[in-house]
Amino acid sequence: MTAFGRTSTSLFALALLSSASLAAQRGPASPMKYLPADQIALACAPSVTSTRPMRPMRVTGGQDTIVRRTHAPGDLVTINAGTKNGIQVGQEFFTRRLLITPRTPMAAESPAAVQTSGWIRVWAADDEMSLATITHACDTVEIDDYLEPFALPQVPEAAKVRLKAERDTYGRILAGLDGRRIFGVGDFVVVDRGSEEGVTPGMRFVFYRDKHQDQNFLFELGEATAQEVRPDSSTLRVTTSREAIQLGDYVARRNVEQK
Repeated sequence: MTAFGRTSTSLFALALLSSASLAAQRGPASPMKYLPADQIALACAPSVTSTRPMRPMRVTGGQDTIVRRTHAPGDLVTINAGTKNGIQVGQEFFTRRLLITPRTPMAAESPAAVQTSGWIRVWAADDEMSLATITHACDTVEIDDYLEPFALPQVPEAAKVRLKAERDTYGRILAGLDGRRIFGVGDFVVVDRGSEEGVTPGMRFVFYRDKHQDQNFLFELGEATAQEVRPDSSTLRVTTSREAIQLGDYVARRNVEQK
């Protein structure tokens, strides 16, 4: 990929939008009403990473009379890549950002949450920059959000057989949506168990809390199913909860045959 050049966006934007009112520089983004709600929710679900994504393509500005950091569906945003970088009109990208805790350095044992802010469609492309419309916003799309290729996830079916939960191989909740620490039914959480530990889409999980009480069982909080599975982490969706599930609570797979 060639280095991204820095040129003025004003003439480029003016040429592209000459037929539009200067007070209404919005792109033809249409709501994705044909998508099931659970598929959109999963596309907006969080993930984690222990390394900074090598994604030089990012949102660098908007088309408005004032400087704004946040943008919504239908807004036109500038991305710092154009036809020289292989960008074509109609291409779609996720917009994402890292949620890094200042006091906790990003590492394998303390990964950072990755938030999907939305997705965009390229509307017009110059040699080194492009304009895109925000098709969907999970949150607000912000300046410096980085781009990744767009592909809608497939929502897996939950395992039909309710197996016994494993013991002594507990994972932990690493992150949730929007940096939250408390979760309930319908929320997505990321846990430190993935395909390397045998997790598969649709697998059932149980949440537990350790009350740090000698000679006592772990307290069962609720259940979830695996939605997206990566090598070392998985995104689960909470299906039941007896009380609030929290960051750091334990999680165990249901994959032990009943005896």
